[in-house]
Amino acid sequence: MGKRMAFMGAGALGGYTGSYFAHHGEDVTLIDFWPEHIEAIRAGGMHLDGLSDAEKIVVTRAKTLHGKDLESLRNQPPFDIIFIAVKSYDTERMTKALLPYLAADGFMVSLQNCCNEETIASIAGQLRTVGVIASSISVELYGPGRIRRMAERGGSAHTVFRVGEIDGSITGRVNDLVSLFSKVDSTKATANLQGERWTKLVQNGMSNGVSAATGLTGHARDNNDAIRRFSIEVAGEAIRVGRAMGLKLEKMGKFMPDQLEAASRGVPEALAEVEQIMKTRKAANPQAGIQRPSMAQDMQKGRKTEIEFMNGLIVRKGREVAVPTPANERLVEAVLSVETGKVKAAPEVLGG
Repeated sequence: MGKRMAFMGAGALGGYTGSYFAHHGEDVTLIDFWPEHIEAIRAGGMHLDGLSDAEKIVVTRAKTLHGKDLESLRNQPPFDIIFIAVKSYDTERMTKALLPYLAADGFMVSLQNCCNEETIASIAGQLRTVGVIASSISVELYGPGRIRRMAERGGSAHTVFRVGEIDGSITGRVNDLVSLFSKVDSTKATANLQGERWTKLVQNGMSNGVSAATGLTGHARDNNDAIRRFSIEVAGEAIRVGRAMGLKLEKMGKFMPDQLEAASRGVPEALAEVEQIMKTRKAANPQAGIQRPSMAQDMQKGRKTEIEFMNGLIVRKGREVAVPTPANERLVEAVLSVETGKVKAAPEVLGG
């Protein structure tokens, strides 16, 4: 693209994506507050791993910056694009911190879980805000300068990245980003950014917090009868909330929204179909035994989770549109109890 780009957050998704951009010759600066991570990249490059030999690469072309040294950017040209790839609870703080280093005609991109475009737009302006959704990419920062991907590349079978404007328009910059992200994996422009965001929230909402509260891997979580049923209830509530908000929900992995919502209400045929998919969908992945969603990874590392920006958001929006969300409320309470050390992560926390 010939653009100067920064990734605020060089963790699993930001580090993986930014490193691939650099690998393909883009001008990328990775910014992170974990000193050992930045120093490891400087010393030996970013080590990327995946399920195929072609994905095992070492990227040495990315520039790096310690988060504490942001003021040094005042002596450098401004960035044309700043990707916000931090946890949702840091979105406001880091958007404000990076805004002075954005070019006058530049823009910011939310490359995150949850729904953060509105927060970024409230600071940078809607005309300077774009969203990118990463679907079923399963990346993990497992050590300083080391990121692995534990899902197969999407290719033609699954579109991993979806790029869109808040107002749904397909602009030149959206098309430019589609071309850029296509260097990493399959990408499309979307005229339904907010609907796609909520769709991803449903998927994350039924998996991330559940694994964080129970300590289970994705495969073990989906093969625990009680926990699997609870996950389906969480998803059904989120679907009903999204529809009450007027959002158009998309296909959710192998599930259709109607199918998953019906399963949450105990409709026998839908429930049988959804449970069969959940019990078998990871069987072909050799990494399934060690794979944990991002929130469970945060829990293992003793980090604050995004539960209040994920299932907590579902609860808050549910109250606004008068849709009950008891399963999501229970999940938020359970994750916070584990996060604060009141209880230990275990299936019993959610009745499993």
